[in-house]
Amino acid sequence: MKHGFGIIGTGAVADLHAKSIMRIKDAELFAVYDIDHKKSKAFGEKFNCASCDDLDVLLKDKRIDIVCICTPSGLHLEPAVRAIDYGKHCIIEKPLEVTLERCDMIIDAAKRKGVLIEGIFPSRFLPVNQEIRKAIDEKRFGKFVLGDAYVKWFRSQEYYDSVKWRGTWKFDGGGALMNQAIHSVDLLQWYMGPVESVQALTTCLGHSNIEVEDTAVAILKFANGALGVIEGTVAVFPGSFKRIEILGTEGSVIMEEDKLITWKFLKESNNDDHIRKLHTGLSDSGGGVSNPMSINITGHKCQIEDMIMSLDTGNKPMVDGHEARKSVEIVLNIYKSSETGALVKM
Repeated sequence: MKHGFGIIGTGAVADLHAKSIMRIKDAELFAVYDIDHKKSKAFGEKFNCASCDDLDVLLKDKRIDIVCICTPSGLHLEPAVRAIDYGKHCIIEKPLEVTLERCDMIIDAAKRKGVLIEGIFPSRFLPVNQEIRKAIDEKRFGKFVLGDAYVKWFRSQEYYDSVKWRGTWKFDGGGALMNQAIHSVDLLQWYMGPVESVQALTTCLGHSNIEVEDTAVAILKFANGALGVIEGTVAVFPGSFKRIEILGTEGSVIMEEDKLITWKFLKESNNDDHIRKLHTGLSDSGGGVSNPMSINITGHKCQIEDMIMSLDTGNKPMVDGHEARKSVEIVLNIYKSSETGALVKM
């Protein structure tokens, strides 16, 4: 079944959505809207779709059944709810929203209207991450001991100065954790399970004139008893690939970007050598380490396909509203711990 798409917002991330849609057989991009009509016109010309001066024009288009929300993080709620009110299914960029209350308003609106929403966390769809999740489901790690995520990137001062809303609590919702490391936060909780408590420190060391953190360290205790660490920064030059370590009593996996550093289990399977050969080596993705747009679109394409499959089969998306909310809750509790100096229970 062919599905029609509209995009709200024209920033760089909207390009990823448009390019992904154009590569999917059962998808077609019909229209774009941005509050800045010059930007929407340029975007429409670039991707050969209609540019709408009025959001209602896009939402009234009966050819469109899925809308991608690509506005700034703290401006996801309003266009998402309007699209939902028109009966449109929504794919919403990360984070779902910048407060739990605003996340819940989107989730509740979709439930009332009977439409699907999916939060963008494309890393879950990469083959190496699917293999890790499969090994977890097969209980190959034994008892979890440590689950760690490290995101040590670089963003220049110009990155924040170029767009007024960047680096603000209202529209960005946070800094290095909420906007860059949140992908790894999502993966870590997807692997390790629910977080029970956090103790954290955040600060701003490499930038000026921003409200939010550019560096954070958090200690986690998971509900299964394991411990973990999240380190996130956008202040270290030149930056390095993000790293996740999942360590248990019977196995350990260490990954940098989309490649394995370690894949070792007490009880080897017949497929382990193949997995190591397939997923070990140097990543061909820039990973967004120092350039926000050096990102492979594979994950976005897979996630949009996941929404299409959900609509065609009646199954829920892999990252529905409740799943997309989890990482936001973890990050917000890290901020709370840093502010209060206390251990915060989830």
